[in-house]
Amino acid sequence: MHNRYEKIFPGTIAVAGIMILLGILLDDPMEIPIGLYHIVTMQDLLITDYVSIGGVGAALVNSGLVMILSICLIKLSKDPFNGFTMVEMGLMAGFSLFGKNILNIWPIILGTWLYAKYQREPFSKHASVALLATSLAPLVSYMGLGSIHASLPLGIFTGVVIGFILPSLSAYTYKVQNGMNLYNMGFACGLFAMMIVPILTAFGDHPDSAMYWATEYNGTFAIILGIICAVFILTGFFGTGMPFWAVWAGYRRLLSTTGRAPSDYLRMFGAGPVLVNTGVNGLIGMAYIFIVGGQLNGPTLGGIFTIMGFSAFGKHALNITPVMVGIALGAYGMHYTPDYPALQLAGLFGTTLAPISGHFGWPFGILAGFIHSALVLQTGGPVAGLNLYNNGFSGGLIAIVLYPTVTAIVRHRNPKLRDQDYYDLFEESDPIDVSRWRTEQVEEDRKEEPILEQDVPPAAE
Repeated sequence: MHNRYEKIFPGTIAVAGIMILLGILLDDPMEIPIGLYHIVTMQDLLITDYVSIGGVGAALVNSGLVMILSICLIKLSKDPFNGFTMVEMGLMAGFSLFGKNILNIWPIILGTWLYAKYQREPFSKHASVALLATSLAPLVSYMGLGSIHASLPLGIFTGVVIGFILPSLSAYTYKVQNGMNLYNMGFACGLFAMMIVPILTAFGDHPDSAMYWATEYNGTFAIILGIICAVFILTGFFGTGMPFWAVWAGYRRLLSTTGRAPSDYLRMFGAGPVLVNTGVNGLIGMAYIFIVGGQLNGPTLGGIFTIMGFSAFGKHALNITPVMVGIALGAYGMHYTPDYPALQLAGLFGTTLAPISGHFGWPFGILAGFIHSALVLQTGGPVAGLNLYNNGFSGGLIAIVLYPTVTAIVRHRNPKLRDQDYYDLFEESDPIDVSRWRTEQVEEDRKEEPILEQDVPPAAE
C-alpha cells in the first residue's frame, strides 16, 4: 500500500546531509575522524556533550549519520511513515549530540530484532521501540569501555538484553501513564536502569554521572537553528501543496488539541500545519535557552530537536509554554537558577508533560513543570546517568500521580479538538478525520473509561 508520507524519507536524508555538511564546514575536516573516535570511545553517561568531547564537526557528523541509519532502518523494516516517524528522527538526531553514536546503538537494535523473531512478529512492529530503547546506549558504552568488568563482548551482550526486554516493558508502562507523559520509553528505561545500577554496585561497579558541557557556540548554533526553523515554517506554508489559509486554519486547530498521547498530528492535520508547528516550537525552545541565560550546545540542541520531533506527536506552543514556565519558577524556588545545566535540559525535555497542560489547563501545566524541576534533579542519581531519557522517567512518575489526583478534583476539560481519546496502532498511516470533532468546552459528567483497559501500543521516549 502506498504511504502518503513517503516524503519523510528523502526529507530526513536531506536534513541529515545538511548536518553532515555543516559539520564539515564548521570544523577542520581532518579533525572530524579524530573527534568521532573520541565520541565512540566515551562512556556516554549523562551529561556527555559530544560538542565538548569531539568538536562541533564530529558531533554534527555523528548526528547526521545516526539519522541516516535510523531512517533507513525504518524504511527497510517497512514500518509505515507517520507522525511518530518524525518523533523518532528528532530523538535520534538530538541524542546523537550527547549519548548515542554510530556504534553503541546497534546491540540494542539487534536485541529488539531478536525479540521480534522470538515472538514470530515482523520487525516493523518493533522498529520504533528498537530506536527509542537506545536511550540506554550509555549502558552499552559503559559495560564495553568503562566498567571494572568492561569488555566489548559484555557491552554487546548488555545491549542485546536491553533490546530484548524493552518492547514488553514499554508496552506495559505506556498504559499506566494515561497518555500524560509523551516520553514513555524514558519511564520504561528508567525503571530498567534502577534495577541494573544496584546490581552493578553489588558486583563492585560504581557508574556515576558525568559533566561535559560546551559553552562557546551560542552564536553559531543560533544562526543554524534559526534558519532550520524558518525553513520548516516557510515549507509548511508554501511547500506542501496546501493553500496558505488551509495551513493556518489547520495549525489553529492543532493548537486546540490536548496533546495527550497518542496524538499523531501528521495524520490529523497534514504536513503543512505540522511543519509550521515544528518550526515555531523550535524557536520557542531556543528562546527559552536564551531567556534563562543558558547555552546552545549538544545537550540543549538535543532538547530542542526533541521538541521539534514531538511537534508531530503532541507538543505545540500552548501546551509546552506553561510547563517551561513552571520549571523556571521551580528553579528559583530551589535556590538554583534556570541556567543550571540540568535545569536547562529540564526546561526543554520537561515538555514531555505538555499533555497535562493541554488536558487540564495551563495552571496545571505550570504545577507539573514546578514539580518536575525538583524531581528530575533527584531521579538521575538512582540511574547513575545511564538513562538518556531521564526527564521521561521523572515525567512518568509525575503523570502517574497527577492524573488521578487532578481528575478527582477537576470535573471538566478545557476547550479541545476531540470527542474522545483514540488509541490506534502506530503502524497506521491513513489520515485521521477530525472534521467532526468538537471544539467547544466539554463537560465531563460521565466517568471516563480507565485507560488501563484500552488496547494501546508501546510509545515514545
